[in-house]
Amino acid sequence: MATLLLLRHGRTTANADGGLAGRQPVELDETGRNQARAVGERLRALPLAAVVTSPLVRCRQTLELALPGASPVVEDGLIECGYGEWEGQPLKKLAKDPLWPVVQQHPSAAVFPQGEAMAAMAARAVAAVRSWDARLTAEHGPEAVWLACSHGDVIKAIVADALGVHLDLFQRIVADPASVTAIRYTPIRPFLLRLNDTGGDLAGLVPPARKRRRRTTRAADSDAPVGGGAGAGR
Repeated sequence: MATLLLLRHGRTTANADGGLAGRQPVELDETGRNQARAVGERLRALPLAAVVTSPLVRCRQTLELALPGASPVVEDGLIECGYGEWEGQPLKKLAKDPLWPVVQQHPSAAVFPQGEAMAAMAARAVAAVRSWDARLTAEHGPEAVWLACSHGDVIKAIVADALGVHLDLFQRIVADPASVTAIRYTPIRPFLLRLNDTGGDLAGLVPPARKRRRRTTRAADSDAPVGGGAGAGR
C-alpha cells in the first residue's frame, strides 16, 4: 500500500500565546513560517502522488511555504476537532474546567460544549485518510507516497488507530508543529514508520520499486502478435 505522511501545520499565534485555536482562522507566526520552510526542504525531493489538507488557513499556509509547487486538495475530514465554546480560550483557563480531566484521561467520552465529540473527530479523520490511501494506491501503485496536512489532535487520533490502541491513550502521543509522521497501511495491519519527526532525512520513506519477475515462456506461449514476426502488427 501507499505511504502516508502526516504533516502538522507550523506554529501559530495561538500556539505561541497558549490558546486553543480550534477552527478559528489563526495564522502561522514567524517561527511557524520558518518551520514550514524547513520541513519543505525535507519534503521537496519526495515524489508525492498527492497533497491533501485541512481547510483551515494555518495548514494551507504551511503547504504554500513548504511545497509552493503543489496543488493541495482540501479534505474536510482533516479539519481540527470542533472545540465549540472552548475555542479561543487560554489553556490555563480550560485546565480548570470539569471537562478537562475527561479530555486528558477519557477522551473517547469527551464532547465539547456546542462542539464535536473527540470520538467523532477520530472516526472521520481515520476514515478520510484510509479512503485517500486506498484510492491513491489503486491509482499510483503501492510505491506511492502522499501527504496530508492537519492538526495535532487529528494526527494523534490517526496514529492511535494505526497502533491499534484505544482513543483514551491518544494523549500519550506527541505531534509537534511541522512534524512528520509516516504510516503505511497494508491489508493485514498499519505500520507506524515515523512519529513526530522534526529533523530526520525522509528519503528512506520512499519504497523501492518492486522488480517484476521475468517470464520464461515457450515460443507458443509468447506475447508476440498473432502471425509471428517482429514486424507483425506494425
